[in-house]
Amino acid sequence: MPVARAFRSSISAVALAASAALTLGGCMQTAGPVAYVQPRPDLDSMAYGQPTSAPQPVVVANSGGAIAAFSNSFAASPAPMPVGYAAPMAAPVRYDSSYHLDAGDKLRVVVYGQEGLTNSYAIDAGGSITMPLIGGVPARGRTPAGLAGEIAARLRNGYIREPSVAVEVESYRPFFILGEVSAPGQYPYVPNMTVESAVAIAGGFSPRAKRDVVTVTHTEAGGAMRAVVPLGTPLAPGDTVFVGERWF
Repeated sequence: MPVARAFRSSISAVALAASAALTLGGCMQTAGPVAYVQPRPDLDSMAYGQPTSAPQPVVVANSGGAIAAFSNSFAASPAPMPVGYAAPMAAPVRYDSSYHLDAGDKLRVVVYGQEGLTNSYAIDAGGSITMPLIGGVPARGRTPAGLAGEIAARLRNGYIREPSVAVEVESYRPFFILGEVSAPGQYPYVPNMTVESAVAIAGGFSPRAKRDVVTVTHTEAGGAMRAVVPLGTPLAPGDTVFVGERWF
């Protein structure tokens, strides 16, 4: 019995040694490189260039098994999707040069070299502004440049030899919104606003509001014009928006 037990122990030792030799031989097997891992550039290298003693690329040997499976799965993975960048938004469009003034507009009138005349003036219900020396000046229906020319002409007539005048809109006349909104009424006009933003300023639609189109009334010097328009339609100062009621 002791002899048989010793014989089995020696056989087990030989098998274990052979298995270890085979395993070590597989790990020590060398093959051609399958991938090179380059170092990722950091901020310093991007700004000042690569260092003179850059680290050498790491060589990964394909010895089969788990390493081969990992390499194959990495090679088969899809390429990263490109990143898109949106262009910067354009600045809001101002139309002071072609804008026709009316009651409720507030203007900044600058008469260069004349601080007593430079001031803010509101267009009254009669469509005029009142300035020192020259009194009332009609503004309704004029553009800011046209009003500046009229003021300069009046100042030139016995007051200032060569006046230089500039007029700009300081704040626009309000717009009105009526009908099926939460808070109908009069609100300050904001440049580049639409019907949809006007509804939002008025607290949004009421539960029975017709939400696809509204009626807008626009008034010019030649009269009023009314149209049924979608929500994305631009609004002008002084416009009246009417939100109708739906019947179903």
